[in-house]
Amino acid sequence: MKIKHAILPGRDPTSRWDVEFECNTITRIQPAAAPADCSRNPSPSPLLLPPLCHPHIHLDKAYLLTCNHHHHPHHHPSSEADKHPDYSDLTPQDGSFAEALRFTSLAKQRYTDEDLYLRGAQLLATSLSQGVTACRAFVETDHVTRQSCLHAAIRLKECFRGKMRLQICAFAQDPLFSTEHGTENMRVLQHALRDFGEHVEVLGTTPYVENSTEAALRNIEWAIETALAYSLHLDFHLDYNLDGSREAMVWDVLRLLREKGWTERAKPGKTVVLGHCTRLTLFSDGEMARLAGEIKDSSLPVHFVGLPTSDLFMMGRPAGAAGESTSADRPRGTLQVVDMIKKHGINACLCVNNVGNAFTPWGTGDPLALASLGVGLYQAGTDEDANLLFECVSSRARRAMGLGPASALEAGLPSQEPRPDQDQEDTTELQEGRRGELLLIKNKEYVACPGHLGVKIPARQQVCVRDVVWEPPEVNLRQILRCG
Repeated sequence: MKIKHAILPGRDPTSRWDVEFECNTITRIQPAAAPADCSRNPSPSPLLLPPLCHPHIHLDKAYLLTCNHHHHPHHHPSSEADKHPDYSDLTPQDGSFAEALRFTSLAKQRYTDEDLYLRGAQLLATSLSQGVTACRAFVETDHVTRQSCLHAAIRLKECFRGKMRLQICAFAQDPLFSTEHGTENMRVLQHALRDFGEHVEVLGTTPYVENSTEAALRNIEWAIETALAYSLHLDFHLDYNLDGSREAMVWDVLRLLREKGWTERAKPGKTVVLGHCTRLTLFSDGEMARLAGEIKDSSLPVHFVGLPTSDLFMMGRPAGAAGESTSADRPRGTLQVVDMIKKHGINACLCVNNVGNAFTPWGTGDPLALASLGVGLYQAGTDEDANLLFECVSSRARRAMGLGPASALEAGLPSQEPRPDQDQEDTTELQEGRRGELLLIKNKEYVACPGHLGVKIPARQQVCVRDVVWEPPEVNLRQILRCG
């Protein structure tokens, strides 16, 4: 494959390059030859970028607010169980976190195998069209869903093999050490790890749903030990609150990781990801510096994932009738990802979390739209910021998943062990020898203008990372390049 007259990030945007791409490797980059006919402009040049990544997305809960009853004109359900359930009564009413948990629990009771497969396939196909090539997918295992979500994920992993690197996370959304169902939830999760271990790469839990601090600590401790025993990546939904009177549990996670000897016992490349962590937005600079220091001093492979689309919708709601006088005061809480990276050197990235359910009823799940939101959210308006925000939905997101840029995705092979120079790989620049798919951004020649103006209006060209982050290109102008 030869990509002619391409624009490459980090190089002069007026220069054009011919890029040879073989076996998913950039084998040669050379200056493009000038067009033979200089009297007219050549066709618009495409921009080449690294592909996008979802490091934290819920596969089984996607599109619960979308009607799928008539998804195919020739579909004739063979039985009641084949029908796609109706979730229309589960649209948000007060939009609270408690309601989202309750509505999602009700939705889970209606899941069917075909419904799980269809909604998951829609999410992955949409993500592919947006430029995503790797995805950590949370699937819930509990006393209600049993292994049905996991079965659907395994089926989807096979269906999208060679197109999407699907990393399955067996996930406990519900309590494991409290409530009447804790014991059964634990039993179902252990069964999943034991019987489907070849398919599961990540263990995920939600300590804050336990009904006591003691139970939450047991949840964390058990998850660390179990991830080590099964050689899994570890992923916690953690500290999802804005309550300054509650101590952040991130300190307990770091302490238990040290006590359990994660750095010594875990296989190379196994990461620990902490998602949400909105409580950290109440940290002082001193506390954030302490956090960075503890992670660095312990050599822990900890990554934080900010989930702004969910967090902005969920966090900082007024206190109801009693809080009437402060209803205009709604602090929002989502991880300050840009500052965490730039000021403190903490590993962090971004993801969309949920798409189309009571936790996040808005948004398309497009990682580039998320990076674009970050410009305003983090007041990050420089060229350097734009590159960093792109990395947060690309290379930094992949590192959180334990994937280097050189993973042989198309073969579904495990990632290489991290190299000592890994930090230098968090870049949008493309060099000879780089392995992995590419994302091609096409430029249009003219603005598609309705009506008859009698004149063709030249389209603005996207020639650098900043252009793509500030104004994400339409999905039909994105193309994933892979070969080999």
